[in-house]
Amino acid sequence: MRHLILGAGPAGIIAAETIRKHAPYDSITVVGDEPEPPYSRMAIPYLLVGNVEENGTYLRRDPDQFRKLNITVLRQRAVSVDAARRTATLDNGNILGFETLLIATGSNPVRPPIPGMDLPGVQPCWTLENARHIQELARPGAKVLQMGAGFIGCIIMEALAARGVELTVVEMGDRMVPRMMGPTAGNMIKRWCEKKGVRVFTGTRVEAIEAMAPATVAPAADAPASSGGLLAKVASLLGFGEGSPAPAPVAAASAPAHAMRVRLSNGQTLDADLVISATGVKPNVAFLKDSGIECGQGVLADERLQTNVPGIFAAGDCAEAFDLATRERVISAIQPNAADQAYVAAMNMLGRGAVLKRVPQINVLDTLGLISASFGAWEGVPGGQQAELTDESGFKHLSLQFDGERLVGCNSIGWTEHVGVMRGLVEGRVRLGEWRETLIADPTKLAEAYIAQGQSQAQWAQTAARAR
Repeated sequence: MRHLILGAGPAGIIAAETIRKHAPYDSITVVGDEPEPPYSRMAIPYLLVGNVEENGTYLRRDPDQFRKLNITVLRQRAVSVDAARRTATLDNGNILGFETLLIATGSNPVRPPIPGMDLPGVQPCWTLENARHIQELARPGAKVLQMGAGFIGCIIMEALAARGVELTVVEMGDRMVPRMMGPTAGNMIKRWCEKKGVRVFTGTRVEAIEAMAPATVAPAADAPASSGGLLAKVASLLGFGEGSPAPAPVAAASAPAHAMRVRLSNGQTLDADLVISATGVKPNVAFLKDSGIECGQGVLADERLQTNVPGIFAAGDCAEAFDLATRERVISAIQPNAADQAYVAAMNMLGRGAVLKRVPQINVLDTLGLISASFGAWEGVPGGQQAELTDESGFKHLSLQFDGERLVGCNSIGWTEHVGVMRGLVEGRVRLGEWRETLIADPTKLAEAYIAQGQSQAQWAQTAARAR
């Protein structure tokens, strides 16, 4: 069979390798639109801190990995797909035929309509090419303004702070990480960042960015010590990998001349050597217009990751995948989801009938050393109950959301010992019984509730499965 995969990120590469493992003689072509070998965007903060070199971001260490597996990797971009003719057209004019197709084109950063966004000192933090520009400009002592304090923005902020820059963050929402945290939690994270020396404006927009004449700047002081483990702490908490060693401090250097002036909606004007645009991402699906493949925000896919067209699948950040538990389609742009979806899609491209059971809504974030977590329906559900516990001075907050006798969502700051059980209770849809009232009275009893209810229900499910 001829398998075509559009996208050379984690989803595309995992799918290609899964197909090869089970179909040693099938034709596999992967199309990626960047000149570098396939890499992980999640590793870019490590690169900015100095924890890894560029090759440390690559998905596979062996440069001959894909040649050995007889997987063709093309460095082009798909500009259109014709589902009826089973073809994809690339930006060099080549037309590729396929029997099965996986759309794994990921997301693109949102570009806000602000005057001055095309200046060379304005960069998203999305590609290795962007990272090179940021490394050049984000020297210790440089004035850096970051637009956006969402999940991705906070990860970028951690890396910038570790480089010893003078950092200002501007977020148009009324709090930091507004799509992950409620008002209490989001404002607690803001206070923490300000305590750590980051200036934060919420409820504020960048209105314009203007070029300035270069000015002489005194040599910067030595960079402060690194802020720590970045994504490694998050991965460790979720069980996706081991913690990484602390990154080495970035070497001191002279700050570049102030190149830009940034006008804010609150009336202030700030000088900046570098502006980072981290205002969100959107699924990369515009090229599918008139393809015959149905899209909403992302590519609409069922529990087998198949689209409305038989033999055409989607996985990763571009997929609006069907969650069997909630019976809803969800975009969940985190790498573990991309990996799970890629495996399921690949198996179905081979006709092996795999099913995606869940599309977890999970975010765990390390913001300058403050660990926060968000699971499931953290905003609550109509008619549901909630329980909250807040220690403002200790930077600790716990918010639990219930639907009947199930925990359906939660926000957590500083309660790292509960991250695993929160995930288990929400994803496992555990019936809490009388433990719901216990948790409403004392939200810190999560571990006890999970041991009492979650493990017993899991054992019952395993026994029932063996009986069938």
